[in-house]
Amino acid sequence: MNDYYGYTRVSTVKQGEGVSLQQQHEAIERHAQRNNWEVVRWFEEQETAAKRGRPVFSEMIRLLKRGKARGVIIHKIDRSARNLRDWADLGELIDQGVDVHFVNESLDLHTRGGRLSADIQAVVASDYIRNLREETKKGIDGRLKQGIYPMPAPLGYLDMGGGKAKTPDPSKAPLVKQAFELYGTGRFSFETLAPELESIGLRSRTGNVIAKNHLTRLLGNPFYMGLIRIKRSGQTYQGVHQPLISKSLYTRVQDIMHGRTNTCSLRHDFLFRRRLNCGQCQYRLIGETHKGFIYYRCQTTNCPTTTVREEVVETTVLDRFQRLRLTVGEQRYIDQELRQMRAEDTQHQDDAVKALQLKLGHLDERLNRLTDAYIDRLLEKDSFEARKKALLMERTDAEEKLAEWSGGGRSVSEELTHFLERAGGAYSGYKVGNPPEKRDLVDSLTSNRLLTGKTLDISLALPFQEVASRFENSCGAPRRDIARTWQALFRRLIPIISTTRAPASPSC
Repeated sequence: MNDYYGYTRVSTVKQGEGVSLQQQHEAIERHAQRNNWEVVRWFEEQETAAKRGRPVFSEMIRLLKRGKARGVIIHKIDRSARNLRDWADLGELIDQGVDVHFVNESLDLHTRGGRLSADIQAVVASDYIRNLREETKKGIDGRLKQGIYPMPAPLGYLDMGGGKAKTPDPSKAPLVKQAFELYGTGRFSFETLAPELESIGLRSRTGNVIAKNHLTRLLGNPFYMGLIRIKRSGQTYQGVHQPLISKSLYTRVQDIMHGRTNTCSLRHDFLFRRRLNCGQCQYRLIGETHKGFIYYRCQTTNCPTTTVREEVVETTVLDRFQRLRLTVGEQRYIDQELRQMRAEDTQHQDDAVKALQLKLGHLDERLNRLTDAYIDRLLEKDSFEARKKALLMERTDAEEKLAEWSGGGRSVSEELTHFLERAGGAYSGYKVGNPPEKRDLVDSLTSNRLLTGKTLDISLALPFQEVASRFENSCGAPRRDIARTWQALFRRLIPIISTTRAPASPSC
C-alpha cells in the first residue's frame, strides 16, 4: 500500500493568505512522485503548533493509528510539532510502523541515529517557541510600560501601527463616549441601552448589534479614561493615548454597574430616599407612609434610632441653606472683588497649574517608591496592584485638571462666581424646586446626613460650610466687617476651588 497523507501547516490565518501552504504542498507532491507514493488525502491547518489541541492534526493522527494510510509526508519537522507532546504522538506512530517522512530532512526514522537526529531537531523547535514566547512577552511589557497598548484597539479607537498609541476613531469615538454618558444617567439597563446605541449608530466592529457581554466589557474598560488594564495579569498601566471620557464619568458608570448607585424604579419616590443614614449602625433610613405623613426609619433590629418626619428633615435642610444666603451688602462687595479678580485670573491660573504639576510629581514619586517596595518583596502582588491602580486613578484625575487649567478651560473668578451663585441661591432654589432639583441641592451641598436617636444632624459640604460659618468666631471676638470677612474667606476658598473638579451644572 502506497497511500500517504500530506500535512501542511502555517501558524496563522494571515500566513495562510501567502504562498507558504502552496510551496509546502508542491514540495510534498514532488517528494511523493520521486518515491512512487500517492497522496490520497491532504490535511491543511492554519494554527500554531506551540500548543496541543490542533483539530486537523489530531484527526490525522487518529486515522493513521487506525491504519487508514501507510504514512504521512510533512514538509519539515517544525511543521509537524513545536511541542514535545505532539512529537511524542508522532513517535508512537513510528514505533507502530507508520511511515513518517519529512521532505527537508533526509532522516530514516526507523533507525536509532535517525530518530536521535529528529528528536534533537524537535527539541530545538520546542525551545525556539519558548524563547520566542519570552521575547514577545518582554516586548509587550516594554510597550505597556511606555503607555502603549500592544493589542488590537478597543471599539472607538484605531490602530496606528506597531509602537504607536491608539487614536480615537472619528466616527465611533463620539458614540462610545455617548454610551458612557447615557448609562451614567442611571436611566438605562444593559437591555434598554443596547437598542438605544443601535439607534444612534454604534455597532460592533463586525457590524452587529452590541451584545450585553460586549457592552459590559466596553463600559468596564478603563482604557477609555486613559488607563491600560491587563485582565489576565491584573496589572494596570498609565496610557499615553487620548482618553474619551473623564475619570469622574468612568467612576460613576462603575458605581451603577456594580450596584453602588440605585437606578431601580421605585414604587414610592420619597424626597430623601437613600439620603439619610442611621448614626448608630450607618445603614440607610427607609421611607414609609403612616397616617398621611412620611417617616424615615432605621430597619435594624434593636437600633436606638427612632424615626424622623420628612417635614423635620426639610426644615433642617432649609436652616442650613438659610446660612448661605447673602445680604445686599455682601453681594455688592463680592461683585466688586470678582471684577478685580478677573483681571488677575492669569496669575491664579499659573498658581493652579504649578500646584497640580507639583501634585503629579509627588504621585510619580509615590509610584516609584511603591514599585521599589514591590521589587524588594515588601509588598504582595495583589496589594501592589491595588495601590498602584489607586495612584494611577488619582494621577489621571490630576492630569485631567491640569489639562483644564493649562488649556484655559478653567478660571478661578468664573468658578467662584458659579459657586457663590449656587450657594446664595440654594435657599430660594430649594423652596421653589421640584423633587429632582431639591435632591440635587441636597446631594451637592450637604454631607453627613445622620439621625442618631432623635437627633438629626445635617452638615454642609466643604466649601459651602466655609460660607455658612463666615461670621462665626471664637473667644468672644467682635464680629468682623464684610470686607475683612470675605477677604479671609476668599483666601480659604481659592485653593479649594482650584484643586477640585470644575462644578457641574445643576441637574433637573
